[in-house]
Amino acid sequence: MRGDIKAKDKYQLQNRLRRIEGQVRGLQRMVEEEAYCVDILTQISSIVSASEKVALILLKDHVEHCVREAIEDGEQANEKVAELSVAVERFLRV
Repeated sequence: MRGDIKAKDKYQLQNRLRRIEGQVRGLQRMVEEEAYCVDILTQISSIVSASEKVALILLKDHVEHCVREAIEDGEQANEKVAELSVAVERFLRV
């Protein structure tokens, strides 16, 4: 099933992903130039935080759009709630 990301979220996600892409390129340069390990770890932490923010935006969008719609329609409500539960578990690494 195709997800329909809200336009404002899509724009925000694309911008955040471009920034993450730039951070990863910077991280690659740091490793290549043998930067100080703590500085590399700090950059990795920043990338992880930025990625988690992207995931939260997607999760919120999914709940507000896909899950709500399924519950309102009554069709696939149980399936969408189960899917959401799995997605949250995956995100939280439980």
